[in-house]
Amino acid sequence: MQIFFANVVGAVLDFVYLTYLLPPGTAPGTTRAHQQAVTLAVFVVYMVVIIPTAVVAGLLVGRPVWRWLDQGRPPTDRERESTLALPLRESLVGLGGWTGATVLFAVLTFHFSQSPAQALRVAVGVGLGGLTTTALMYLLIERTMRPVFALALADSTPTRPRLGIAPRLLLSWGLGSGVPLLGIGLGLLGSARLDRTRLVTAVAFLAALGVGVGGAMMLAAARSVSDPLHGVRRGLRRVQEGRLDTQVPVNDVGEIGMVQAGFNQMAAGLLEREQLRELFGRHVGEEVARQALERGTDLGGEQRELSALFVDIIGSTAMAQDRAPTDVVDALNAFFDRVVRVVGEEGGWVNKFEGDGALCVFGAPADQPDHAGRALRAARRLRTELDGLSSADLDAGIGVSSGSAVAGNVGAAARYEYTVIGDPVNEAARLCDAAKQRPARVLASDAAVAAAGDEGAHWVPVGEFELRGRRQATLAYEPVPDQGAEASALQARSIPSSSTS
Repeated sequence: MQIFFANVVGAVLDFVYLTYLLPPGTAPGTTRAHQQAVTLAVFVVYMVVIIPTAVVAGLLVGRPVWRWLDQGRPPTDRERESTLALPLRESLVGLGGWTGATVLFAVLTFHFSQSPAQALRVAVGVGLGGLTTTALMYLLIERTMRPVFALALADSTPTRPRLGIAPRLLLSWGLGSGVPLLGIGLGLLGSARLDRTRLVTAVAFLAALGVGVGGAMMLAAARSVSDPLHGVRRGLRRVQEGRLDTQVPVNDVGEIGMVQAGFNQMAAGLLEREQLRELFGRHVGEEVARQALERGTDLGGEQRELSALFVDIIGSTAMAQDRAPTDVVDALNAFFDRVVRVVGEEGGWVNKFEGDGALCVFGAPADQPDHAGRALRAARRLRTELDGLSSADLDAGIGVSSGSAVAGNVGAAARYEYTVIGDPVNEAARLCDAAKQRPARVLASDAAVAAAGDEGAHWVPVGEFELRGRRQATLAYEPVPDQGAEASALQARSIPSSSTS
């Protein structure tokens, strides 16, 4: 309806200006009233003929587009190109009607005036009015077609702008404001034969037309740029809020459409990167992932003061033989869920899962001056948490040790892992084995308790242990038993299990 209205209004304004406000001259023997009456009749007949003709032609031009829309399927490449070119093709249909009017009224003017100059002036006037209306029609069709463009470009992106921002704005200014100014100039060319009142009226009409049409053209051009940019801006706000799955519809065939497609590619890349980062963090730990992203992934390590906590299930071999595989997996998942949660809450991270055990590290890769206290506190909490898994018939030993170790990326350039190597790791594993034979199921080295600060008050020495692979005996500590539920748990575990992993 807007397109029809724009063409009708443009034709009426052009006709009124050229026929009544600034009429062409007449040859001797012809009156102006007769010329205007004939011109009006021709104008009405032409409008009656050209409007339905243009409507039919527009439907034929748009038939490939409506076909795939009616079928509810994605367009083919050819149909997509036809859809993106539809505003231009529909505008050319309208321009064809204006071209016919230009020729028709130029010939009619020459018939009455017998003056090629007057015929040329009318032809230029009608032609410029047609160009202005056609440009406005293009912008309106393009804006109306945006939902269709979004469907056509759902699985594709524009590779080249069909009408860039700069040409669009310049065209809008030239045809919206420049044409009325040119019309004033054309009117002045024949001002010697016009009375002053008629000339002033014609100039005032063109000035008002320039303001109105120029404003409409610039508004249409501005909205053709601002509307899709508003969508991109809303998308950026959602991305800033962390909603990386945001996508904006690509509904512009110009440079804005390329910006929309670029935004979608950027958001998809950010989402993929975040998913990889999250997956990476789950595999190696959040701190390790952050360090890799910040410092790179060069092979090598550094000497660090840290604490190692080793936890291992008791009797896992028998459990695997006596229970269904799915039950074993469920039990292990419940066990490791508590390990990861407790260790994480104390600031540590699970360096690796080793079958039915796990190596947990405090003090690397992030510096933690209180790493020993964190590790011992995690060991006590973890023991309490594992007692809650009695229904799963799971028990585990826990060993904690502190000291100097090497932490860094170990492996080859094509495949490596961040790990810790050193005496605290070995000692924690051996203490874990020894803890399986004791009711408390938890043992910590003297070095860990000595470095734990206030946490050391919750631990008591239980003697020296000869640990496999170590030259000197290790003074070990156990948590101070509390009264109540923990004492009952200790009593229930007083008979050590003979089956070890």
